[in-house]
Amino acid sequence: MEGNRLPANTEEAILLAGRLALGIIFVKSGFQKLLALGAFAASLANRGIPASGTWALIGATVEFVGGLMIVTGFRTRAAALLMLMFLIAATGISHRFWDYADAAMRRNQESQFFKNLSMFGGYLLLLAIGGGRYSVDGWLRRARARQQSPEPNKRGRGSTAVKLKR
Repeated sequence: MEGNRLPANTEEAILLAGRLALGIIFVKSGFQKLLALGAFAASLANRGIPASGTWALIGATVEFVGGLMIVTGFRTRAAALLMLMFLIAATGISHRFWDYADAAMRRNQESQFFKNLSMFGGYLLLLAIGGGRYSVDGWLRRARARQQSPEPNKRGRGSTAVKLKR
């Protein structure tokens, strides 16, 4: 269905918007957790997580740094994989809606669970397609391609020599 594709620049802009939407929530949340690490560790301890201080630091850092990597499009596929693992852990720890007897609490946690599931889908897509043109990955890819392409000689004729890397 190649004929149904959007113009390349439009697709790339949509991919950028999607990365921003998927990443910014984790940048904000991870930053807030890093600023209040003790409270985050206490919440993990209340959920029965051993070594909660260590896991709080790891979780908040992964959330913040992973979110930044997604937003900037730096090592997007690796960041998407990291965020997938984070979502599995966070969802399993914090959004176990089936454990709640109170109907309102159960609905709230069920909503959070399915919100995370939808973000999981977004990260799967980023894992498959990468960061796109408007990303650090795209910029680095273009820079490498420019380095590896033949340079025209000084008389304006194309050179067949390839610049050697050192």
